[in-house]
Amino acid sequence: MPGGGFCTLPGGSMVVALSLPHPGGEGEVRILVHAVNRPRALTRLRNLGLRVYLRGNTHPPTPDEITAVLHHPDGLLWRTTPSREPELWRPIRSLLAPGPA
Repeated sequence: MPGGGFCTLPGGSMVVALSLPHPGGEGEVRILVHAVNRPRALTRLRNLGLRVYLRGNTHPPTPDEITAVLHHPDGLLWRTTPSREPELWRPIRSLLAPGPA
């Protein structure tokens, strides 16, 4: 079962973090979403074609993850997990982009 969690920010918005299987089948990815509330964060991911659910708050976003998603203009990032070496957060479109034909 993928892990995930959320954090309410002082302004009332939410940061949701989910660990999901990589769409390419290679391990897992950690996805961060910044939105007004939890349902809206999950809707943003579902609109991209991801089937996501958040059941509980077992793996909430870390302070570093919150900072990363707040400083990104789209508020939607990902990277592989577990990250053995320092890896930068990437925009979600690079995860969902079709590979070379």
